[in-house]
Amino acid sequence: MSEADAGTAVKVAGKLGFKSGDLIQEFGYDEDVDFDLRNDIEELIGSELLDEDDHEVADAAILWWRTDDGDLVDALVDSLTTLEDGAVVWILTPKSGREGYVAPAEIQEAAPTAGLHATTTVGVSRDWAATRLVPRKTK
Repeated sequence: MSEADAGTAVKVAGKLGFKSGDLIQEFGYDEDVDFDLRNDIEELIGSELLDEDDHEVADAAILWWRTDDGDLVDALVDSLTTLEDGAVVWILTPKSGREGYVAPAEIQEAAPTAGLHATTTVGVSRDWAATRLVPRKTK
């Protein structure tokens, strides 16, 4: 990765709201994830991403999700297990036209069932988009 690309990727990781010292838990890791983005998140937070089996309280979660990965609601609920109250989940999905593409409507449909609300979607790499999910406000 060139220095310019590295700077852009760190800016993208920062746009996700992560900062130095954050504990970020990762779900759905597979060989197709964007390794540059992962590395840049780790560089920004100053530590490795927590994996699905870690039980530390995390400041945020990232969930790599593809169309054939199973039940999205279950995966979202699992991603909330060790999160700090009010923490954000970023669901990373392949962009339109890429293998494993997930329609935005699928995320919009699954999020409320898991107690989440989709707010924004941003492109985070050539192949992946990230949708920010926040806890629904309770009355």
